[in-house]
Amino acid sequence: MATLLARATRRTVLAHVRHVRPVAPHRADGLVARVYGQVERDFGMLAPPMALHSPAPDVLAASWTMLRETLVATGPAGRAAKEAVAAAVSAANRCPYCVDVHGAALVGLFPGGDGAGPVVDRLDDGPWGPLARWAGRPSPHGPAGPPPAPAGQVPELVGVAVVFHYLNRMVNVFLRDSPLPDTPSLARGVVQRTAARVMGALARRPCPPGAALELLAAAPPSADLAWAGATVLADALARGYAAIEDGGRQVVPAGVRELVVARCADPQDGPTGISAHPWVEEAVAGLSPVERPAGRLALLTAFASYQVTDAVVADFRAHHPGDDALVMLTAWAALTAARRYGPALAGIPDVPEPTG
Repeated sequence: MATLLARATRRTVLAHVRHVRPVAPHRADGLVARVYGQVERDFGMLAPPMALHSPAPDVLAASWTMLRETLVATGPAGRAAKEAVAAAVSAANRCPYCVDVHGAALVGLFPGGDGAGPVVDRLDDGPWGPLARWAGRPSPHGPAGPPPAPAGQVPELVGVAVVFHYLNRMVNVFLRDSPLPDTPSLARGVVQRTAARVMGALARRPCPPGAALELLAAAPPSADLAWAGATVLADALARGYAAIEDGGRQVVPAGVRELVVARCADPQDGPTGISAHPWVEEAVAGLSPVERPAGRLALLTAFASYQVTDAVVADFRAHHPGDDALVMLTAWAALTAARRYGPALAGIPDVPEPTG
């Protein structure tokens, strides 16, 4: 089924992506082709949240490596618990696309799990309630305590949360609101039940850990990965972090990197009110005029990705027209924000912030 689904969806998934032109599967070569092959084999289809990264091959490989070795690879936490974390984090980040995908997978993992309706509305009341409340905490500052799960499952569950804090931000910038087709309200339930059956079946397949490590060079783990221990997952995240950091150094001005890292370290900072833009304008005032477009886009991606507008992207692209630069900057900003959640969700206080 997975092979047929991968082939059937190749023509449609790229239409979900905006702002950049992803590499089409039939044109992929080198590293992009290798990643696409793994995504289709292990996830079941070329998922748009992965394809959107393809203009920057190393960032694509990093994003897939982190996703595969946390969520997709078979491990002690079990796929249902990890899908519950993914759905809860996605809801907290106002990412309806990821809520639809991972909510459907969670529903479909249960026998007869084809119920319609927003799964996020049922998370708190179901068996995954404590886990969802832990994962969906709004602030990365201060230890939250470890997840309500056995100690052996903590690295996987924290890893999924961190990766979805990253992916949600990228999806909010680059994808439409839902992967599901627009349908009349009466047909919506049928579409949701079908999605649950498909995603649940794909999520049940075993997937041995470690296969994605070959895509990226080894890298030493940073201090904020202490919660991951000496695991394949820690190795994968260290490689992914290093690749995305390298991309950030290539395209993100030093002043912007310093600004975003400082804002991420300040528990009182972030957007306020209905619109984050006045806060952003105040924040970038100290940058040079040529750096401000990158500063706006990076800050919004980190703190309010759902408020990134076409105009903000166009302003950045006036200075950096390549698709690769847009992907590398947003990926760096998204990961810088996401990494803060690992130590907090694992209950580890006083871990240094990423330096950028």
